[in-house]
Amino acid sequence: MHSTRRRFLKDTLTAVAGLGAASVIPGTLNAGMKRAAANDKVVIGLIGCKNMGWGDLEDFLKHPDVECTALCDVDESILNGRAGDYAKLRSNKPFLCKDFRRVLDMKDIDAVIVGTPDHWHCLQTTAACQAGKDVYVEKPLANSIAECDVMLKTARKYDRVVQVGQQQRSGGHWKEMVAFVRSGKLGTVRSIKSWANFNYGAGRPAVPDEPVPAGVDFDMWLGPAPQRTFNRNRFHGWWRLFWDYGGGLQTDWGVHLIDMGLWAMNITGAPRSVSASGGIFASRENAVETADTQTVLYEFDDFLMTWEHNAGIQSGPYKRNYGVAFIGSNGTLVADRDNWEVLPEWGDEKFRMEAVPQQKTDNLDRENHVADFIDCVKTRRRPAADIEIGRNAALYAHLGNIAYRTGKKIKWNAESSQIKNDLEANALVRPVYRNPWVFPEI
Repeated sequence: MHSTRRRFLKDTLTAVAGLGAASVIPGTLNAGMKRAAANDKVVIGLIGCKNMGWGDLEDFLKHPDVECTALCDVDESILNGRAGDYAKLRSNKPFLCKDFRRVLDMKDIDAVIVGTPDHWHCLQTTAACQAGKDVYVEKPLANSIAECDVMLKTARKYDRVVQVGQQQRSGGHWKEMVAFVRSGKLGTVRSIKSWANFNYGAGRPAVPDEPVPAGVDFDMWLGPAPQRTFNRNRFHGWWRLFWDYGGGLQTDWGVHLIDMGLWAMNITGAPRSVSASGGIFASRENAVETADTQTVLYEFDDFLMTWEHNAGIQSGPYKRNYGVAFIGSNGTLVADRDNWEVLPEWGDEKFRMEAVPQQKTDNLDRENHVADFIDCVKTRRRPAADIEIGRNAALYAHLGNIAYRTGKKIKWNAESSQIKNDLEANALVRPVYRNPWVFPEI
């Protein structure tokens, strides 16, 4: 890399059930609003122990000033297994439970990790904020736009630090990428393309419903979602392919990659319009509700942004199965979690800018993200992926799914938090909660 480019990169890096219903969430409303002092130990609890929640906890436990005193999961086998895993990392024995409200009632806990399925994020995060806990919540922020909005309001009302698990916001090579896009060297950026092609998005072969596995509190797992019989294809991990609990690849990966476009272009509001097309084309025999093939178009005044996913395959544009590309008049910047590079445009028998070879990641995105949250718990500043950032990325992902599900071109009214003049589309903005769970009102 030439010294001028090295200098540029260096400079740019410098440059719950009814809230208010004490009978449903006992003890959380009057909990102390505890804040960790700058040199204090940060005490955390983990809600949702299987996949990302546990991975997050492992990153937290790399910090000697962090202590975990509670593990919560509705699946007893997962809970006990993680208790054994925890014993290999730390000597203390955390409290084990299946009901997240017992974690929120623990007054010594400063913050919780919410690693549950998307349909639980809202109730658990809002209840944690009311209980005086800070929150590290996995992405997407929630399973609907209305839930994201009420979570943001709750975090601000109770002055809580909420970090969303969009760890790319803490990645060094992503920060370099954003700085390069903003430098203007690409020329006029007319189009941003993001995509994700993964096999898992196609689901698995359908199987019959069956009895609830021993040790699983399935009613608690369902929570505010509609009553269902148990099916393994709607449970651990695979729940994200069903609308009651997730939004498929659009929300699972879209919030990460669309967010990079929003960040680099400094977009904090909604697009002018959203349209989408797709379907279940390649996995009709599998257990899946979300689209296995989907393209979304976001219109802005002076550029276009697209999202595309293809489930069941793992190849894609620029020899990357996922990524984001900023297409400028001078060149195209392409990035994923491994690296970013610039491919120069050419005309009049010469290149319009110098190529930038692959700039590699340091693979510290997740660790940096957790470290940032721990520091914010102590200092009370807003984190790298503050809840408002998570809300905005989720808004785009959910609007894409709503446009796909209705087959309509939709427009978002930020003042009313509604889709303009469309009752069918607005019915997908806010979920109907199953009793006794009540949608939070702030």
